[in-house]
Amino acid sequence: MVPFTIEYVLILIGTLLLSLILTPLVRFFAFRVGAVDKPNARRINKVPMPSAGGLAIILAFMATSLIMMPQVLKNRLFDQSYFDYILPVMLAGLFVGLVGLIDDMYELTPRVKLLGIFLAASLVWYCTDFHFDSFKIPFGGPLILFDTFWTFLLTVLWIVSVTNAINLIDGLDGLVSGVSIISLITMGLVSNFFLPVPDFYLTMTIFVLVAAIAGFFPYNYHPAIIYLGDTGALFIGFMIGVLSLQGLKNATAVAVVTPVIILGVPIMDTIVAIIRRKLSGQKISQADKRHLHHRLLSMGFTHRGAVFVVYGIAILFSLTSLLLNVSSRLGGILLMIGLAFGLEIFIEGLEIWGVNKTPLFNLLKFIGNSDYRQAALLKWQSRGK
Repeated sequence: MVPFTIEYVLILIGTLLLSLILTPLVRFFAFRVGAVDKPNARRINKVPMPSAGGLAIILAFMATSLIMMPQVLKNRLFDQSYFDYILPVMLAGLFVGLVGLIDDMYELTPRVKLLGIFLAASLVWYCTDFHFDSFKIPFGGPLILFDTFWTFLLTVLWIVSVTNAINLIDGLDGLVSGVSIISLITMGLVSNFFLPVPDFYLTMTIFVLVAAIAGFFPYNYHPAIIYLGDTGALFIGFMIGVLSLQGLKNATAVAVVTPVIILGVPIMDTIVAIIRRKLSGQKISQADKRHLHHRLLSMGFTHRGAVFVVYGIAILFSLTSLLLNVSSRLGGILLMIGLAFGLEIFIEGLEIWGVNKTPLFNLLKFIGNSDYRQAALLKWQSRGK
Protein backbone atom coordinates (compact mmCIF):
# COMPACT_ATOMS: atom_id res chain seq x y z
CA MET A 1 0.00 0.00 0.00
CA VAL A 2 1.35 3.45 -0.94
CA PRO A 3 1.80 5.60 2.21
CA PHE A 4 -0.45 8.66 2.43
CA THR A 5 2.13 11.45 2.93
CA ILE A 6 1.82 15.18 3.58
CA GLU A 7 2.31 15.83 -0.15
CA TYR A 8 -1.03 14.23 -0.92
CA VAL A 9 -2.73 16.23 1.82
CA LEU A 10 -1.33 19.43 0.31
CA ILE A 11 -2.60 18.39 -3.12
CA LEU A 12 -6.11 17.95 -1.74
CA ILE A 13 -5.96 21.33 0.02
CA GLY A 14 -4.67 22.93 -3.18
CA THR A 15 -7.51 21.40 -5.20
CA LEU A 16 -10.09 22.68 -2.73
CA LEU A 17 -8.63 26.21 -2.79
CA LEU A 18 -8.44 26.19 -6.59
CA SER A 19 -12.10 25.25 -6.85
CA LEU A 20 -12.94 27.90 -4.23
CA ILE A 21 -11.19 30.58 -6.32
CA LEU A 22 -12.52 29.44 -9.69
CA THR A 23 -16.20 29.31 -8.72
CA PRO A 24 -16.79 33.11 -8.60
CA LEU A 25 -15.04 33.40 -11.98
CA VAL A 26 -17.26 30.65 -13.41
CA ARG A 27 -20.31 32.44 -12.00
CA PHE A 28 -19.34 35.57 -13.94
CA PHE A 29 -18.71 33.44 -17.05
CA ALA A 30 -22.12 31.73 -16.73
CA PHE A 31 -23.93 35.07 -16.81
CA ARG A 32 -21.88 36.17 -19.80
CA VAL A 33 -22.64 33.08 -21.93
CA GLY A 34 -26.28 32.76 -20.89
CA ALA A 35 -25.93 29.60 -18.79
CA VAL A 36 -28.74 30.73 -16.50
CA ASP A 37 -31.68 28.87 -14.94
CA LYS A 38 -34.80 30.97 -15.26
CA PRO A 39 -37.73 30.41 -12.86
CA ASN A 40 -40.49 28.06 -14.03
CA ALA A 41 -43.02 25.57 -12.63
CA ARG A 42 -40.45 22.84 -11.94
CA ARG A 43 -37.62 25.00 -10.58
CA ILE A 44 -37.31 26.25 -7.03
CA ASN A 45 -35.41 29.45 -7.82
CA LYS A 46 -37.44 32.66 -7.89
CA VAL A 47 -34.83 34.70 -9.79
CA PRO A 48 -32.49 33.83 -12.68
CA MET A 49 -29.63 31.76 -11.28
CA PRO A 50 -26.27 31.11 -12.99
CA SER A 51 -25.72 27.42 -13.68
CA ALA A 52 -22.70 25.64 -15.18
CA GLY A 53 -21.00 25.98 -11.79
CA GLY A 54 -19.66 22.48 -12.29
CA LEU A 55 -17.11 24.00 -14.67
CA ALA A 56 -15.12 25.12 -11.61
CA ILE A 57 -15.08 21.53 -10.35
CA ILE A 58 -13.95 20.24 -13.75
CA LEU A 59 -11.13 22.79 -14.09
CA ALA A 60 -9.86 22.19 -10.54
CA PHE A 61 -10.04 18.43 -10.93
CA MET A 62 -8.33 18.56 -14.34
CA ALA A 63 -5.51 20.83 -13.17
CA THR A 64 -4.75 18.59 -10.19
CA SER A 65 -5.11 15.29 -12.03
CA LEU A 66 -3.11 16.17 -15.13
CA ILE A 67 -0.49 18.54 -13.68
CA MET A 68 0.00 18.22 -9.91
CA MET A 69 -0.69 14.53 -9.30
CA PRO A 70 1.76 13.17 -11.94
CA GLN A 71 4.51 15.30 -10.35
CA VAL A 72 3.93 13.83 -6.88
CA LEU A 73 2.69 10.29 -7.57
CA LYS A 74 5.74 9.04 -9.45
CA ASN A 75 5.56 5.39 -8.39
CA ARG A 76 4.20 3.28 -11.23
CA LEU A 77 1.30 1.10 -10.16
CA PHE A 78 0.11 -1.84 -12.27
CA ASP A 79 2.94 -0.95 -14.71
CA GLN A 80 1.27 2.38 -15.53
CA SER A 81 2.00 6.02 -14.69
CA TYR A 82 -0.72 8.11 -13.07
CA PHE A 83 -0.88 10.42 -16.08
CA ASP A 84 -1.55 7.48 -18.43
CA TYR A 85 -4.09 6.15 -15.94
CA ILE A 86 -6.13 9.35 -15.62
CA LEU A 87 -5.81 10.94 -19.09
CA PRO A 88 -8.51 8.91 -20.93
CA VAL A 89 -10.86 9.15 -17.95
CA MET A 90 -10.31 12.92 -17.80
CA LEU A 91 -10.89 13.33 -21.55
CA ALA A 92 -14.14 11.36 -21.36
CA GLY A 93 -15.28 13.36 -18.31
CA LEU A 94 -14.36 16.61 -20.05
CA PHE A 95 -16.50 15.60 -23.02
CA VAL A 96 -19.47 14.91 -20.75
CA GLY A 97 -18.91 18.24 -19.01
CA LEU A 98 -18.89 19.98 -22.40
CA VAL A 99 -22.20 18.33 -23.27
CA GLY A 100 -23.59 19.58 -19.97
CA LEU A 101 -22.26 23.10 -20.59
CA ILE A 102 -23.93 23.25 -24.01
CA ASP A 103 -27.15 22.03 -22.40
CA ASP A 104 -26.93 24.74 -19.72
CA MET A 105 -26.58 27.33 -22.47
CA TYR A 106 -28.94 26.02 -25.16
CA GLU A 107 -31.01 23.14 -23.61
CA LEU A 108 -30.16 19.99 -25.56
CA THR A 109 -32.73 17.25 -26.00
CA PRO A 110 -32.48 14.24 -23.64
CA ARG A 111 -31.47 12.01 -26.57
CA VAL A 112 -28.53 14.21 -27.49
CA LYS A 113 -27.32 14.28 -23.88
CA LEU A 114 -27.72 10.51 -23.65
CA LEU A 115 -25.70 10.08 -26.85
CA GLY A 116 -22.92 12.24 -25.42
CA ILE A 117 -22.75 10.18 -22.23
CA PHE A 118 -22.82 6.96 -24.26
CA LEU A 119 -19.87 8.09 -26.42
CA ALA A 120 -17.86 9.13 -23.36
CA ALA A 121 -18.61 5.81 -21.61
CA SER A 122 -17.52 3.96 -24.76
CA LEU A 123 -14.23 5.88 -24.69
CA VAL A 124 -13.66 4.80 -21.10
CA TRP A 125 -14.31 1.17 -22.02
CA TYR A 126 -11.98 1.31 -25.04
CA CYS A 127 -9.06 3.20 -23.47
CA THR A 128 -9.01 2.04 -19.83
CA ASP A 129 -9.44 -1.03 -17.65
CA PHE A 130 -12.52 0.42 -15.94
CA HIS A 131 -14.63 -2.49 -17.14
CA PHE A 132 -17.63 -4.35 -15.83
CA ASP A 133 -16.06 -7.66 -16.92
CA SER A 134 -17.11 -9.92 -14.04
CA PHE A 135 -19.74 -10.10 -11.35
CA LYS A 136 -19.88 -12.09 -8.13
CA ILE A 137 -23.43 -13.09 -7.19
CA PRO A 138 -23.74 -11.82 -3.61
CA PHE A 139 -23.95 -14.06 -0.54
CA GLY A 140 -22.52 -17.30 -1.83
CA GLY A 141 -23.28 -17.18 -5.55
CA PRO A 142 -20.81 -17.94 -8.36
CA LEU A 143 -18.41 -15.53 -10.10
CA ILE A 144 -19.67 -14.74 -13.61
CA LEU A 145 -17.16 -13.71 -16.28
CA PHE A 146 -18.47 -11.73 -19.25
CA ASP A 147 -17.27 -11.82 -22.84
CA THR A 148 -16.28 -8.67 -24.73
CA PHE A 149 -19.78 -7.78 -25.92
CA TRP A 150 -21.38 -8.06 -22.48
CA THR A 151 -18.45 -6.28 -20.84
CA PHE A 152 -18.95 -3.32 -23.17
CA LEU A 153 -22.72 -3.32 -22.75
CA LEU A 154 -22.67 -3.55 -18.94
CA THR A 155 -19.86 -1.00 -18.58
CA VAL A 156 -21.67 1.58 -20.68
CA LEU A 157 -25.04 0.80 -19.08
CA TRP A 158 -23.65 1.26 -15.57
CA ILE A 159 -21.90 4.56 -16.36
CA VAL A 160 -24.91 5.98 -18.21
CA SER A 161 -27.31 4.87 -15.46
CA VAL A 162 -25.28 6.36 -12.60
CA THR A 163 -24.71 9.59 -14.54
CA ASN A 164 -28.42 10.05 -15.13
CA ALA A 165 -29.29 9.01 -11.57
CA ILE A 166 -27.03 11.71 -10.12
CA ASN A 167 -28.44 14.27 -12.55
CA LEU A 168 -31.98 13.28 -11.57
CA ILE A 169 -31.58 14.25 -7.90
CA ASP A 170 -30.21 17.69 -8.75
CA GLY A 171 -33.25 19.57 -7.48
CA LEU A 172 -32.21 21.48 -4.34
CA ASP A 173 -29.30 23.73 -3.37
CA GLY A 174 -26.30 21.64 -2.38
CA LEU A 175 -28.10 18.32 -2.80
CA VAL A 176 -25.94 16.69 -5.47
CA SER A 177 -22.76 18.28 -4.10
CA GLY A 178 -23.36 17.02 -0.56
CA VAL A 179 -24.60 13.54 -1.51
CA SER A 180 -21.68 13.13 -3.92
CA ILE A 181 -19.14 14.12 -1.25
CA ILE A 182 -20.64 11.58 1.17
CA SER A 183 -20.68 8.82 -1.46
CA LEU A 184 -17.20 9.56 -2.78
CA ILE A 185 -15.59 9.64 0.68
CA THR A 186 -17.09 6.22 1.34
CA MET A 187 -15.85 4.96 -2.03
CA GLY A 188 -12.37 6.27 -1.21
CA LEU A 189 -12.31 4.46 2.14
CA VAL A 190 -13.50 1.23 0.53
CA SER A 191 -10.97 1.46 -2.31
CA ASN A 192 -8.09 1.96 0.12
CA PHE A 193 -9.01 -0.49 2.87
CA PHE A 194 -11.49 -3.08 1.63
CA LEU A 195 -10.91 -3.93 -2.04
CA PRO A 196 -9.12 -7.26 -2.58
CA VAL A 197 -6.33 -5.35 -4.37
CA PRO A 198 -5.92 -1.79 -3.00
CA ASP A 199 -5.62 0.81 -5.76
CA PHE A 200 -3.94 4.04 -4.62
CA TYR A 201 -4.47 5.68 -8.01
CA LEU A 202 -8.20 5.16 -7.56
CA THR A 203 -8.16 6.36 -3.95
CA MET A 204 -6.34 9.60 -4.75
CA THR A 205 -8.51 10.29 -7.80
CA ILE A 206 -11.63 9.92 -5.66
CA PHE A 207 -10.37 12.27 -2.95
CA VAL A 208 -9.17 14.84 -5.49
CA LEU A 209 -12.72 14.88 -6.87
CA VAL A 210 -14.06 15.26 -3.32
CA ALA A 211 -11.76 18.26 -2.77
CA ALA A 212 -12.87 19.87 -6.05
CA ILE A 213 -16.56 19.50 -5.10
CA ALA A 214 -15.90 20.71 -1.54
CA GLY A 215 -14.40 23.97 -2.87
CA PHE A 216 -17.58 24.60 -4.85
CA PHE A 217 -19.96 23.55 -2.08
CA PRO A 218 -20.04 26.82 -0.02
CA TYR A 219 -21.36 28.69 -3.08
CA ASN A 220 -23.93 26.01 -3.81
CA TYR A 221 -25.30 25.48 -0.29
CA HIS A 222 -28.67 27.07 0.42
CA PRO A 223 -29.17 29.88 -0.36
CA ALA A 224 -27.07 29.09 -3.42
CA ILE A 225 -25.53 31.80 -5.59
CA ILE A 226 -24.66 29.34 -8.38
CA TYR A 227 -25.94 25.95 -9.51
CA LEU A 228 -23.99 22.92 -10.65
CA GLY A 229 -26.06 22.80 -13.81
CA ASP A 230 -25.86 19.82 -16.11
CA THR A 231 -22.18 20.75 -16.53
CA GLY A 232 -21.49 19.68 -12.97
CA ALA A 233 -24.21 17.10 -12.34
CA LEU A 234 -23.36 15.09 -15.47
CA PHE A 235 -19.61 15.33 -14.86
CA ILE A 236 -19.85 14.26 -11.21
CA GLY A 237 -22.29 11.46 -12.05
CA PHE A 238 -20.06 10.27 -14.88
CA MET A 239 -16.93 10.24 -12.72
CA ILE A 240 -18.72 8.40 -9.91
CA GLY A 241 -20.00 5.85 -12.44
CA VAL A 242 -16.51 5.27 -13.83
CA LEU A 243 -14.66 5.16 -10.50
CA SER A 244 -17.21 2.84 -8.88
CA LEU A 245 -16.61 0.21 -11.58
CA GLN A 246 -13.47 -1.00 -9.83
CA GLY A 247 -15.67 -2.35 -7.03
CA LEU A 248 -18.20 -4.03 -9.30
CA LYS A 249 -15.63 -6.18 -11.08
CA ASN A 250 -14.07 -7.79 -8.00
CA ALA A 251 -14.34 -11.40 -6.98
CA THR A 252 -15.92 -10.77 -3.60
CA ALA A 253 -19.64 -10.30 -3.11
CA VAL A 254 -19.21 -7.43 -0.66
CA ALA A 255 -17.05 -5.50 -3.12
CA VAL A 256 -19.80 -5.90 -5.71
CA VAL A 257 -22.65 -4.82 -3.46
CA THR A 258 -20.78 -1.92 -1.85
CA PRO A 259 -20.82 0.61 -4.74
CA VAL A 260 -24.52 -0.05 -5.31
CA ILE A 261 -25.31 0.71 -1.66
CA ILE A 262 -23.02 3.75 -1.56
CA LEU A 263 -25.01 5.21 -4.45
CA GLY A 264 -28.26 4.24 -2.76
CA VAL A 265 -29.89 7.70 -2.83
CA PRO A 266 -29.66 8.37 -6.59
CA ILE A 267 -30.20 4.71 -7.53
CA MET A 268 -33.24 4.37 -5.23
CA ASP A 269 -34.75 7.64 -6.46
CA THR A 270 -34.27 6.62 -10.11
CA ILE A 271 -35.68 3.10 -9.75
CA VAL A 272 -38.68 4.34 -7.76
CA ALA A 273 -39.32 7.06 -10.35
CA ILE A 274 -39.27 4.53 -13.21
CA ILE A 275 -41.65 2.14 -11.42
CA ARG A 276 -43.92 4.99 -10.31
CA ARG A 277 -44.23 6.37 -13.84
CA LYS A 278 -44.88 2.92 -15.32
CA LEU A 279 -47.61 2.23 -12.75
CA SER A 280 -49.16 5.63 -13.53
CA GLY A 281 -49.06 5.04 -17.28
CA GLN A 282 -46.56 7.84 -17.82
CA LYS A 283 -43.47 7.80 -20.01
CA ILE A 284 -40.30 6.98 -18.09
CA SER A 285 -38.70 10.20 -19.35
CA GLN A 286 -41.66 12.34 -18.28
CA ALA A 287 -40.69 14.63 -15.41
CA ASP A 288 -42.80 14.80 -12.27
CA LYS A 289 -42.61 16.32 -8.80
CA ARG A 290 -42.68 13.15 -6.68
CA HIS A 291 -38.96 12.69 -6.23
CA LEU A 292 -37.65 12.34 -2.71
CA HIS A 293 -36.75 16.01 -2.31
CA HIS A 294 -40.07 17.12 -3.83
CA ARG A 295 -42.04 15.01 -1.37
CA LEU A 296 -40.06 16.32 1.59
CA LEU A 297 -40.78 19.90 0.56
CA SER A 298 -44.48 19.13 0.03
CA MET A 299 -44.66 17.72 3.57
CA GLY A 300 -43.54 21.03 4.99
CA PHE A 301 -39.78 20.55 5.33
CA THR A 302 -37.72 23.67 4.81
CA HIS A 303 -35.23 23.74 1.95
CA ARG A 304 -32.32 23.02 4.27
CA GLY A 305 -34.35 20.50 6.26
CA ALA A 306 -35.12 18.48 3.13
CA VAL A 307 -31.47 18.55 2.11
CA PHE A 308 -30.35 17.41 5.57
CA VAL A 309 -32.81 14.49 5.46
CA VAL A 310 -31.36 13.34 2.13
CA TYR A 311 -27.83 13.77 3.51
CA GLY A 312 -28.87 11.58 6.44
CA ILE A 313 -30.15 8.87 4.11
CA ALA A 314 -26.91 9.04 2.10
CA ILE A 315 -24.90 8.64 5.32
CA LEU A 316 -27.09 5.68 6.29
CA PHE A 317 -26.31 4.00 2.96
CA SER A 318 -22.61 4.75 3.37
CA LEU A 319 -22.44 3.36 6.90
CA THR A 320 -24.29 0.24 5.73
CA SER A 321 -21.76 -0.28 2.95
CA LEU A 322 -18.87 0.02 5.42
CA LEU A 323 -20.55 -2.37 7.87
CA LEU A 324 -20.98 -4.91 5.08
CA ASN A 325 -17.23 -5.04 4.65
CA VAL A 326 -16.73 -6.19 8.26
CA SER A 327 -19.88 -8.34 8.64
CA SER A 328 -20.36 -12.08 8.30
CA ARG A 329 -22.45 -13.45 5.45
CA LEU A 330 -25.52 -13.83 7.68
CA GLY A 331 -24.96 -10.38 9.15
CA GLY A 332 -24.73 -8.93 5.66
CA ILE A 333 -27.98 -10.57 4.58
CA LEU A 334 -29.81 -9.31 7.67
CA LEU A 335 -28.34 -5.86 7.16
CA MET A 336 -29.62 -5.76 3.56
CA ILE A 337 -33.08 -6.97 4.57
CA GLY A 338 -33.30 -4.36 7.33
CA LEU A 339 -32.16 -1.61 4.97
CA ALA A 340 -34.70 -2.60 2.31
CA PHE A 341 -37.52 -2.80 4.89
CA GLY A 342 -36.67 0.60 6.35
CA LEU A 343 -36.45 2.22 2.94
CA GLU A 344 -39.81 0.86 1.84
CA ILE A 345 -41.46 2.24 4.97
CA PHE A 346 -39.83 5.61 4.30
CA ILE A 347 -40.89 5.62 0.63
CA GLU A 348 -44.48 4.71 1.42
CA GLY A 349 -44.63 7.21 4.29
CA LEU A 350 -43.70 10.00 1.88
CA GLU A 351 -46.07 8.61 -0.80
CA ILE A 352 -43.22 8.59 -3.32
CA TRP A 353 -44.86 5.63 -5.12
CA GLY A 354 -48.00 7.74 -5.42
CA VAL A 355 -51.13 8.51 -3.41
CA ASN A 356 -52.57 5.40 -1.65
CA LYS A 357 -49.84 3.15 -3.13
CA THR A 358 -48.56 1.58 0.08
CA PRO A 359 -48.18 -2.21 -0.38
CA LEU A 360 -46.03 -2.78 2.73
CA PHE A 361 -48.30 -0.70 4.97
CA ASN A 362 -51.28 -2.64 3.59
CA LEU A 363 -49.56 -5.95 4.31
CA LEU A 364 -48.70 -4.92 7.87
CA LYS A 365 -52.26 -3.69 8.37
CA PHE A 366 -53.57 -7.01 6.99
CA ILE A 367 -51.47 -8.89 9.55
CA GLY A 368 -52.16 -6.66 12.53
CA ASN A 369 -55.73 -5.42 11.98
CA SER A 370 -58.48 -8.07 12.00
CA ASP A 371 -61.18 -5.71 10.69
CA TYR A 372 -59.01 -4.68 7.76
CA ARG A 373 -58.12 -8.34 7.13
CA GLN A 374 -61.76 -9.41 7.02
CA ALA A 375 -62.67 -6.54 4.70
CA ALA A 376 -59.76 -7.40 2.38
CA LEU A 377 -60.69 -11.10 2.28
CA LEU A 378 -64.31 -10.28 1.46
CA LYS A 379 -63.13 -7.94 -1.29
CA TRP A 380 -60.93 -10.66 -2.80
CA GLN A 381 -63.74 -13.20 -2.61
CA SER A 382 -66.14 -10.86 -4.39
CA ARG A 383 -63.57 -10.32 -7.15
CA GLY A 384 -63.16 -14.07 -7.56
CA LYS A 385 -66.87 -14.60 -8.23
